[in-house]
Amino acid sequence: MAEVETMDQAVKAMAEREGKYLTFTLAEEEYGIGILKIKEIIGMMPITSVPQTPEFVKGVINLRGKVIPVIDLRLRFGMGEMDYTDRTCIIVVEIDGQAGTVLIGIVVDSVSEVLNVKGDEIEDTPTFGTKLDTEYILGMAKMKGGVKILLHIDRVLSSKEIAALEKAA
Repeated sequence: MAEVETMDQAVKAMAEREGKYLTFTLAEEEYGIGILKIKEIIGMMPITSVPQTPEFVKGVINLRGKVIPVIDLRLRFGMGEMDYTDRTCIIVVEIDGQAGTVLIGIVVDSVSEVLNVKGDEIEDTPTFGTKLDTEYILGMAKMKGGVKILLHIDRVLSSKEIAALEKAA
């Protein structure tokens, strides 16, 4: 009986991750975010820096009268900083904060495409040992041409970091 329940949980987990993902690149790697979390994609625009914020927080932008904090995902993931190009853009995502949903801009190298990822194409995140925090990774999508890392965007920032960004905006 327990075996059947485990199978049901596995099927449910696969179904929950299945869906459309916006894919983008960071340092030659492909990532994806569930399309329902995406509010819009905008080209680079002037970012006003905010003092006393972590290095990965680039600052804030004024998007149609709304102040939105912007983070550089490369820096958040500990990758080297890169000069922005004409392909660099900001993906505005909606994440769950303590006071409801929060809009945050994430800077990515380039946006690729929207993919429909089936549940059986997604594998759990491999365990890299106990020291690595990978809870922000939803899973690994096995696609033709390689693997895309699917992000659990609500977990890319800690609740403390989200609260700090809410104050910055």
